[in-house]
Amino acid sequence: AHFIIFLLWAVMQSLTGVFANSIILVVNSIALVRQRRLASLDLLLSCLATTRICMQVLIFSIHLVALSLVKESVFIDNFLILMFVNELGLWFATWLGVFYCVKIATIPHPIFFWLKMRISKLVPWLILGSLLHSLISSGLQSKYMWSFYKGVIENHFSKNRTKTEDTPSEPFYIFIAGLVPPLLIFLVAVLLLVFSLGRHTQQMRTMGTRDPCRNPHINALLSILSFLILYFSHYAVTILFCAQIVQFGSFLFLLCVMISGAYPAGHSIILILGNAKLKQNVKMFLLRGKCCQ
Repeated sequence: AHFIIFLLWAVMQSLTGVFANSIILVVNSIALVRQRRLASLDLLLSCLATTRICMQVLIFSIHLVALSLVKESVFIDNFLILMFVNELGLWFATWLGVFYCVKIATIPHPIFFWLKMRISKLVPWLILGSLLHSLISSGLQSKYMWSFYKGVIENHFSKNRTKTEDTPSEPFYIFIAGLVPPLLIFLVAVLLLVFSLGRHTQQMRTMGTRDPCRNPHINALLSILSFLILYFSHYAVTILFCAQIVQFGSFLFLLCVMISGAYPAGHSIILILGNAKLKQNVKMFLLRGKCCQ
């Protein structure tokens, strides 16, 4: 029963994530063909959706390894690709949070005002910089930390192995240090957005006027906060795996694998529900599907 439930969850989770991110790609591709240009936000969403589709497929392979349907060597061979896609997706998600913060928040500071005026032009450079950073980071990790990663994978996915006591801790700290920068940037963006919206709401209450932008601001805030929960859970799962705290086949192990797959699928659904254009196109797509049936 546990095997069937976990397998059904893995299939449903993967299909949901691939479908949601494919919708984002299709909608933005149609806009690119019609207008011959793509807005900065749409470009960032398209890049994020591409990494999410790849991430969802790779996470599904983890599900298959956890269920012993495929050999662990399949996951070991693709692990470096998983590391690259994961880090690149985290950077894209971080820049998306920064984009929302800069566009929505109102902070009286020259640097913030400069960002608000130029964030759209900076998006392509942020994407290129994230790609180069992830490539360099993955290359260094494959050269200097591959033995550590391979040992962690084998300890997780092999039932005949146990955690070795002589595993060096330095690679683990190096790995965690690589995940810290996007997390800190995202946290700063979220805190600034919460501070700005809170101060703006307080000013409207003091003046006794109703803010016409209140609902869009609240929707954006809820979207960012819900993503923050998924963002932290993904980081926590990654740290638990690399620290070799969870044991293969345990309930915590299966729960961590499920959470790791919920991150790319859940956030994509949140993005669609929070974006009027994407939400409208999803409704049109579903209605056309019903008409065809």
